[in-house]
Amino acid sequence: MTAYKKIPEYRDLSADEFFSDVAPEQRPVVIRDFAKCWPVVNAAKQSSLAFANYLCQFYSGGKARIFVAPPNANKRFYYSDDMAGVNYIAGEERVDLFLGRLLELIDREVYPAISMQNALPSSLLPGFTDQNCSDFFKGVEPRLWIGNEGIVSAHYDGADNMACVVAGRRRFILFPPEQTANLYPGSLNYTPAGAPTSLVNLDAPDYDRYPRFKTALANAYCAELEPGDAIFIPLLWWHHVESLAKVNALMNCWWNASSLKGETPPSPLDSLNIALLAMRNLNQKQRNAWRSMFDHYVFKQVEDPAAYIPKQHLHLLGDLSADDVNTLRQQFGDKLKL
Repeated sequence: MTAYKKIPEYRDLSADEFFSDVAPEQRPVVIRDFAKCWPVVNAAKQSSLAFANYLCQFYSGGKARIFVAPPNANKRFYYSDDMAGVNYIAGEERVDLFLGRLLELIDREVYPAISMQNALPSSLLPGFTDQNCSDFFKGVEPRLWIGNEGIVSAHYDGADNMACVVAGRRRFILFPPEQTANLYPGSLNYTPAGAPTSLVNLDAPDYDRYPRFKTALANAYCAELEPGDAIFIPLLWWHHVESLAKVNALMNCWWNASSLKGETPPSPLDSLNIALLAMRNLNQKQRNAWRSMFDHYVFKQVEDPAAYIPKQHLHLLGDLSADDVNTLRQQFGDKLKL
């Protein structure tokens, strides 16, 4: 039995306290009863049928993205055994039909894992977020995830994430970014669900093949959430998520510079891919030299270089106008076309 570290917990945390004291620390926290007053949470606490009926009263008739993994996938949405594909099928379905199927599977002994993922309530369930909203994220579009028992292997997001359980229970196992190498990340560009994923099966780790995973586990955190509870997952924190009930739902908000509307690409993940392309042929000594440059200019490990350079010469280190940004994007685009 793994002895996970405990994630700090809060109750009655205000938005001002969260954004001034908690979020800047970039450490995960659990906020109990974050959404205890939401009607959807109260419906889910009554019964799975009450939860489904509550959602259906907002349903506008559109289709959502649905994933189905067969029983032999052991509830895990992942790569296929040969890693040439994935172990689930994806398609689109009406939300009311999906919810009906979810309820139908409750009494089955053998059943597939099904999931409605990354749905926008504003388009599928207009009016839903008016009744189920938080003053933490005014103006941020939430996402809705609904399904039965399922497992999403450890992955990371390029944005801060506040995830609130609104039905069922979920277990979150988190790993800090410095454990990345010990999690044996898979491809950056070919992933089971859009985010880079650990190749280690947390429920049955192959320590012969992935020996450093023991170090990752020794530094892992765990929390179980009930309806109304929320968890703050800072960007680049790896999170393994298990849905523990036959009807589960989660609503989350992603936010930071890379996820807000109107922000200028490239995203940090784009920058990582560009760096991999630019430095792929460097030897280790050259990579170490560039690490020092990145630590100084990008990550500002010792001192902010903008603190001692004259303002008129800051260029990328200082404030940029919209015209400056467009000029730089054009210059970088021209370089990539060569």
